[in-house]
Amino acid sequence: MRVLLIGANGYLGRFVADRLLADPAVQLTALGRGDDSDVRFDLASGSPGALTRFLDAVHPGVVINCAGATRGGARELTRHNTVAVATICEALRRSGCGARLVQLGCGAEYGPSQPGSSTAEDAVPRPGGPYGVSKLAATELVLGSGLDAVVLRVFSPAGPGTPAGSPLGRLAEAMRRAMQSGDGELKLGGLGVQRDFIDVRDVARAVHAASLSAAQGIVNIGSGRAVRLRDAAAVLARVAGYGGALHELDQPPGRPGLHPRPDADHASPTAYPYPDGCGSWQQADVRTARDRLGWRPRINLEESLADIWMEAACRI
Repeated sequence: MRVLLIGANGYLGRFVADRLLADPAVQLTALGRGDDSDVRFDLASGSPGALTRFLDAVHPGVVINCAGATRGGARELTRHNTVAVATICEALRRSGCGARLVQLGCGAEYGPSQPGSSTAEDAVPRPGGPYGVSKLAATELVLGSGLDAVVLRVFSPAGPGTPAGSPLGRLAEAMRRAMQSGDGELKLGGLGVQRDFIDVRDVARAVHAASLSAAQGIVNIGSGRAVRLRDAAAVLARVAGYGGALHELDQPPGRPGLHPRPDADHASPTAYPYPDGCGSWQQADVRTARDRLGWRPRINLEESLADIWMEAACRI
């Protein structure tokens, strides 16, 4: 099976690439903006015609898009998350390769949900920020393209490779600094937010399964369980061996955030843990992934957090 992987050097793309390379039946080609890609191509500025010519030459059976941006203003997010997907869809329509498209979407497309609820694929999306809007627009382009396509809506990814600037990455960094300085207490804010964490390696398994399946439409990829960030912090402290006290700071109204305790030596800027516009609660209904992909998450949050801590502890 010839697979074209777009965004193989990104957070999720690296694990998808590893998963596909472990399958002897897969012949993988990586397309991206980096020098280490098999083919250099910028989806945000490249033409559909140029991509079509490449597709006709390589003739992949599956195209997987893991590329995109999570930070930046509305213009940048639209270029990398929406215009790029429009280029892929148009190139696939023009090409004679007939490839299946696996697009990675995100839980932020749904926006806020009712605490205690599980969000299914038929929920009306109401993204609460430009990132979710740009990803939702991409999903609508894929669904309206007429292609053989599936969109995997990935909820909150965690595990090895988690960016240091992400909520869990910042939490691990705050704990590392507290341990390094011998600080017996760690004051944090915004720990009441609840998210559905899913390990990146389980995401990669889902992408692999979707590539081989006939599933179309939208499929949620999550653990099916919302976890309070406060509880994740407690697990992280346990795996890190941090014996200090975790104190939650009072939270200014409407300003959720993760605030490591500032002092003269360890001052840090205010950071907001989930700028995804999804409010205080998000939990995926993952029955469709089970029924249509034969997929279930395997890696628990403690293992994901242990891997995040291992990388943070090695950081200088």
